[in-house]
Amino acid sequence: MPVRGPKVLIVDDEANIRQSLRGVLTDESYDCSAVASAEACLEELERNSYEAVLLDIWLPAMDGLATLSRIQEMPVDARPAVIMISGHGNIETAVRATKMGAFDFIEKPLTIEKVSVVLKNALRQRQMDLELQRLRADTASPEIIGESVPVKALRQQLKLMAGTNGRVLIYGESGTGKELVARAIHRSSQRASGPFVEVNCAAIPEDLIESELFGHRRTTREGTIDQKIGKLQKAHGGTFFLDEVGDMSLKTQAKVLRALDEHRFEPVGAPQSIQVDARVVAATNKNLEKEIERGNFREDLFYRLNVIPFTVPPLRERAEDIPLLASHFLREFSVAYGRKPKELSQDAIDALTVYHWPGNIRELRNLMERIVILHAQKRIEARHLPLDISRKTPNAKSAEGLGTLQEVKEAAERTYILRKLEETSGNVTRASELLGLDRSNFYRKMKALGIAPKE
Repeated sequence: MPVRGPKVLIVDDEANIRQSLRGVLTDESYDCSAVASAEACLEELERNSYEAVLLDIWLPAMDGLATLSRIQEMPVDARPAVIMISGHGNIETAVRATKMGAFDFIEKPLTIEKVSVVLKNALRQRQMDLELQRLRADTASPEIIGESVPVKALRQQLKLMAGTNGRVLIYGESGTGKELVARAIHRSSQRASGPFVEVNCAAIPEDLIESELFGHRRTTREGTIDQKIGKLQKAHGGTFFLDEVGDMSLKTQAKVLRALDEHRFEPVGAPQSIQVDARVVAATNKNLEKEIERGNFREDLFYRLNVIPFTVPPLRERAEDIPLLASHFLREFSVAYGRKPKELSQDAIDALTVYHWPGNIRELRNLMERIVILHAQKRIEARHLPLDISRKTPNAKSAEGLGTLQEVKEAAERTYILRKLEETSGNVTRASELLGLDRSNFYRKMKALGIAPKE
């Protein structure tokens, strides 16, 4: 099967121009479609993704400039490059079109050479813009920080499934960084060049979530079309992240299940379905198996999502990462607020390490921001930390009762390793793979922590 080139949509009300352009561009290996009106153009862009549109200015009903304005409302990742064409153009119209976002303006009669050169330049510029946007997004996305056993195991899991396209379900308490892991999965996948689109199922009202996920198409009282592109369609070619999926209603779960099975969906009120190709990553802070027993979550949707399960450990189980994370956030907010760099004293580090962190990394980040804002001094002591002493690690009566910082780290590691051994039914080889450790090193680690192989 021959490889198809970039998808190009031709919009012109003259049949001979549509036919001529489509024939020439198809010969040059473009994947071309053609329509005769602005309305048909917008419907086609709603159903399929295109890299470029050749758009006539003079069209029946809605003209080309109004159509260009609607196209510019599309998400950047899904927006095609637009080249305006006209037989009655002038400088004023050309300037207006380019200010509205058109790449270029070509006057009729069209020549093969002119159309070919402008189209190639438009596609090249669009690709450069998308790469720049994604580079900025990657730069802005924080890395997974930490050197504890749980974090090393998490990185190992990411490495093992980097080349796959399987659906992922991320478990973890609120504030542990599930979205960060989802973004890391996207960046390491074969879809890294595509969009990453997130929907927080817990933050959207029930009567709006279907429109947010799938989009809608409505006719207003004035007779105009109110059209919204859903998040799932925006994720075409990339990753679709369903955050807090356990808070989704059963009605919406049914539509999501159907979309996953058929790789297509119908926007609310739309007469036609839309095909979509997006990898689904979901996250939850709930025990979905218990939610299934309570009748709050569909069992069939659970098995569709739970192909590759990830567990993000709470901050209390990766105590040795707390100093690294705290220092990172102090640097981040010092730069953001134009303050001098700050450092944590040993007693401050000890206090942070023995704290229980019910809000996990989000709570630590918020605390470091508060410190940067409220404290001018460079060195941060334990007395500057507004921690609630009664909310420390449950097994301790006092900070002194926990022992040294090293003992706290070892206790966290021991708990995490025991959990992995339990998950693998005591299989040491499998547990060492999950933790990203050599089997012999894993045995030494177990021996050092006082863990018997069959414990």
